[in-house]
Amino acid sequence: MTPPMEHAPSHILFCDLSAGACRREPLDPGLARQAPGGRALAAVFLAARPRAAWDAPEAAVVLAPGALAGFDLPGGSFAVLAGTNPHAGGIVSVAVPGGLGRALARLGLAAVVVVGRAEAPMAVFLDADGARLMPLGPAAGQGTAAVLAAVPAHDGALAAGPAALAGSPLAGLWADGLHPVGPGGVALPLAAKNCFAVAARAMAAPAPADPAALAGAKAAMERLIAAAPALAGPCGFGHYGTAALLDLTAGRRMLPTRHFRETAFEAAGRLSAPGLFARLSPRAAGCPGCPTPCRHVAADGGVLPDGDAWSHLTALLGLADPELAVAAYAVCRQAGLFAPGAAVVLAGRAEAAGRELVPDALLPALADLVAEGAELAPPAMAVKGAALPAFDPRGAYGLALSLAVGPSGPDAWGGLCLAHELLRKPVATDRFSFAGKARAVYLGENAAAAAASLGGCPLYGLAVGLEEWALALSAARGEGVSAAALAGLGARAVFVERAINARAGLRAADDDLPARFFAEPGSSGEGIAVPPLPREDFLAARAAYYRLRGLDPDGRPTVEAAAEAAALESPWPI
Repeated sequence: MTPPMEHAPSHILFCDLSAGACRREPLDPGLARQAPGGRALAAVFLAARPRAAWDAPEAAVVLAPGALAGFDLPGGSFAVLAGTNPHAGGIVSVAVPGGLGRALARLGLAAVVVVGRAEAPMAVFLDADGARLMPLGPAAGQGTAAVLAAVPAHDGALAAGPAALAGSPLAGLWADGLHPVGPGGVALPLAAKNCFAVAARAMAAPAPADPAALAGAKAAMERLIAAAPALAGPCGFGHYGTAALLDLTAGRRMLPTRHFRETAFEAAGRLSAPGLFARLSPRAAGCPGCPTPCRHVAADGGVLPDGDAWSHLTALLGLADPELAVAAYAVCRQAGLFAPGAAVVLAGRAEAAGRELVPDALLPALADLVAEGAELAPPAMAVKGAALPAFDPRGAYGLALSLAVGPSGPDAWGGLCLAHELLRKPVATDRFSFAGKARAVYLGENAAAAAASLGGCPLYGLAVGLEEWALALSAARGEGVSAAALAGLGARAVFVERAINARAGLRAADDDLPARFFAEPGSSGEGIAVPPLPREDFLAARAAYYRLRGLDPDGRPTVEAAAEAAALESPWPI
């Protein structure tokens, strides 16, 4: 039996699928001092391992719950999945929503590290009795629902589907059958090990060092979330999911349309999230204890698209059929296709053929993508091999820089620029200017990485700051932690990820956007001009970001900055 956990996950589970064995070891105190959990721990662990190709048996895939994922904080149950980017060769580190992070943390696990390769498709199942490697049989090729049904009752799970089995560069993961985990290709490092699911059943919540202080931190978080219109407002994510953003991007003339050739869609009014919800009357679903659940399930059990999928399965393809988009999302969900990436590929093919994709062709085209498997080329409108999300970079310059320099590829929430450029919170910035955006991206990335190390939902960066996370961590561990210390933790996590990328050969050319955004204007109108991104200003902003991050002009860590990062001690006792 796993011993009861006190304040923090304290063990790492190593699963060698070649040997068919798992072993549980105490978390090394030196490693713990550098990173308490989640994104920071995964990055430090991967940096310490020899470089290996993403599909090599010795390559590690790390699943690390946030350090506070077991404590029922609002939006605080996340884990991070990290490994080698199958497209670019650097790091891929992505947020894992749902119950898996909480379950792993409550089992006392700071990380699960998977290496080797099983002889046949299998799942890793964890509970209070330990870890089991379970053959999946034909379920791996039957869809994500079949994979999830093949593992015992669980509190959280991550599953791949037929797209991963086929080696598709668009293969994504699904958490709890509700939450898409991308970008496309993120499932491949696990699938290369013949691992198609990780599931866990939790124990009781851990005991914080200071329960009253933790309750106070939780209440402070809940107040901030309730006061954030984008999260809890009448048109916020809690009511309509992230699909509500389509109305906003349409109004700002930054809605990716027809393979990013345009930034406004004439039929956007037909794609209103309130209109869709009025027709389908879905119920809300989400992560454990989330006060603003962003997933919604229709009466037939279908999951409604998230914001990126909703935008790309409609406007990006030049289609205005809401029901068709919902049906297409269902196909992607079962196949384990990352829907936004699939839409970008199809939109690119339509442009290359000089034609529009007709509605009747969408569902068969998605099935064809799965059948193409490893022969399928990654999307062209991508950064580090990952498709661009549902925000045209020409409409927000800080976002454009953030999408370009993100260590794992384009993450719309990675630099927190959507808050001040699109949602205008807490203070609006000029979205058509690079002035001050290098520092904004640097600070936003630090805050996002710190929250991801503790289990924070990326969306909750719109409301919950490092001050609240510091209060929660201090209460959980009984040690004083400052917001500044957490910002430093985030800065080091991003720096380590950049170092992993540099070791893999990534350079400034990989921190760039497709040429279209610098050469072609968007769709100006209604008093809004959308010119091409100014190339020289972008390069100057990227250079300023490099200096802040301790990188040389080619995006690699400087010797001095690397030495400083290696010498840093933990800002709190562990």
